[in-house]
Amino acid sequence: MHAAEEVRALVSVHDVMPRTLPQVERILALLRSEGVNAVTLLVVPGCDWSTEEIAILRGFEAHGYELAGHGWRHQVERYGGLRHRLHAGFISRNVAEHLALDADGILALISRCHRWFLEQGLKAPALYVPPAWAMGRIERSALAGLPFLQYELFSGILSGQTGRLHPIPMLGYEADRAWRTPVIRLWNRVNRRRCRAIGWIRIGIHPHDLDLRLAGDLREDLKRFRLHADYAAVDEPGGQRYRPLKSSRSPSAADSTISKTRSNPR
Repeated sequence: MHAAEEVRALVSVHDVMPRTLPQVERILALLRSEGVNAVTLLVVPGCDWSTEEIAILRGFEAHGYELAGHGWRHQVERYGGLRHRLHAGFISRNVAEHLALDADGILALISRCHRWFLEQGLKAPALYVPPAWAMGRIERSALAGLPFLQYELFSGILSGQTGRLHPIPMLGYEADRAWRTPVIRLWNRVNRRRCRAIGWIRIGIHPHDLDLRLAGDLREDLKRFRLHADYAAVDEPGGQRYRPLKSSRSPSAADSTISKTRSNPR
């Protein structure tokens, strides 16, 4: 078991888009004050980015923040069936773009997302995070041909090249409805315990979290987990168990048995 100060934290700020930049700046100021030295910003490319706003993203890179791809528009125009509607009602609202698409549509969206960064003169992102962590109906083998190296799913970090899923518990704070508060608080309590056995934790921050019901919990977790890492460290040689994904299965179905093989992350 690891003490909290020995657990490595992956800190990410979600939904970076023109209209959320003021909230993102506020979150980054808090993270700087808490000494968080590795932060990944999840950028939504398909918004109306101005030249000035693109310059802000370049400034983030210049200050050492990693940019990652996060869908295209971060909203759906139609639902992909009953399962998608249920997912939207309980988890994703109207942001899980992948669930409305078939495999070809998902591949096109991910490729378009990556290309946008290069077109704006930004660094090529290594990480892709589908909105609401919902990858949709796409086979693991298809991801190996895409330009992103890693994918963050609800259950952990997936290596696009090797197909290894690294299960890492996640903490969230987006309690924008009263009923979500006890549910998320219980989820976080369980994952704080889980991370002590694994040695890793993910802290996912959304733009309005500092104004929501779990803002105090977020601040406490930033003080609790003081050892930070970037996502690239997950694929470094080490001793964390991983779950192998068979090529016939989609990433969303990756929560089967855990392999006893010892691998990443450390």
